[in-house]
Amino acid sequence: MNRFRLEHACLLTMNPAFDRFDDGAVAVEDGRLVAVGPSQQLAHDYADWPAFDVQGRVLMPGLVNCHTHLPMSLFRGMADDKELMDWLNHYIFPAEAAALNPEFVRWGTRLSLWEMLRGGTTTVVDMYMFESVVAGECDRMGMRGVLAQAMLDFPTPEYANWEQMVAGARELVERYRNHPRIQIALGPHAPYTVSPEHLQECHAIACELECPLVIHLAETRGEEEIIRQRHQATPVEHLHKLGLLDSRLIAAHVVWPHSHEISWLAEGGVGVGHCPQSNAKLACGIAPVVDMLKAGVKVGLGTDGCASNNDLDMWQEMQTATFLQKLRYNDPTVLNARESLHMATLGGARAAHLDHLVGSLEVGKRADMIVVDMQAPHQIPLYDPYSQLCYATKSSDVTAVYIEGKKVMEQGLVAGLDEQELREAVAEQAQRVREILRRPKP
Repeated sequence: MNRFRLEHACLLTMNPAFDRFDDGAVAVEDGRLVAVGPSQQLAHDYADWPAFDVQGRVLMPGLVNCHTHLPMSLFRGMADDKELMDWLNHYIFPAEAAALNPEFVRWGTRLSLWEMLRGGTTTVVDMYMFESVVAGECDRMGMRGVLAQAMLDFPTPEYANWEQMVAGARELVERYRNHPRIQIALGPHAPYTVSPEHLQECHAIACELECPLVIHLAETRGEEEIIRQRHQATPVEHLHKLGLLDSRLIAAHVVWPHSHEISWLAEGGVGVGHCPQSNAKLACGIAPVVDMLKAGVKVGLGTDGCASNNDLDMWQEMQTATFLQKLRYNDPTVLNARESLHMATLGGARAAHLDHLVGSLEVGKRADMIVVDMQAPHQIPLYDPYSQLCYATKSSDVTAVYIEGKKVMEQGLVAGLDEQELREAVAEQAQRVREILRRPKP
């Protein structure tokens, strides 16, 4: 039985009441939080448990990245400053067709997990091909994830047709059915790459297998034009008519919902992965996050993949999210620092439909938590920890990461990771990508 206490922390529970303890502690047993409160009280109640002094650093829930594509870290910086459809159709899709194989996905995933764990992310919602490889890497490195097998109406490097994609997704869901940290989802890519019939089939399978459904939705105005031409509806309306807007769905981006559609998202219990930096870089627009939150939509933060961001830094996403909302609404008071931090923790867990397990430090939840040092030059003086975490903190300030009560990162070192081996493998895969890019275009 694994028992321990972390004590003498600036403890931010991020629970619905935003309870905070300036000298706080947690007690952990077999990966579960059994007590949260003042250090003095827990020292008395759990006196015989091993105790570790956090030395006044911030102790808080791990960050939840609600949307990314982990293997795409190997495409980081490959095709920047492009419009979304140009970027997808002329750079990303062709590169994936030529480069993707299990080894590419393995090393790209490992690189992304290294970056995320060093920055305090403990849960990720991913969508990609060869998701069985992604799941294997997440399992090996201790990450918690909702991992969606990408499904499209055209062949991929992994599967030749839709029937194979469905069979592969079904098998993967069952393989990880009872895993403590990994949940497999179905991932129909987007309304413009998956037919209405296939979208409904995915939803039916998700209901049958009791698993989530992950999709890109309403990302650009161009997407709305495409869906209107094909289906005489907006992207959100299209999914509404097909019956997909329910509590299984995790929708990425949602930059262009109409006001009545926001109500549909809230009523259906849809989770939204807001990706402010990717949306800004690709000039997709600024999502109406404040309106969605007011309506009761479950909104979390995501980084998107490294090919369109170009990193997996959730601290930057928090800051960008609040800045962009202040600009959109011309109001410096909207989406304050605490609310942005909430979207990266409990709000993100709600969007990923995992808030019964993670997102806040509460008794009964899993011990996914991070320690943040507040002594770097950019962190002092400290008046308000919520403000400092949102507006000043960097990934390098995270000093320890626990998932299921297991320490998976300390002082920048990720447990079980051979950094030199990873660097060499990434260099090899990057050379393959360079050679692909040099080939004459047909």
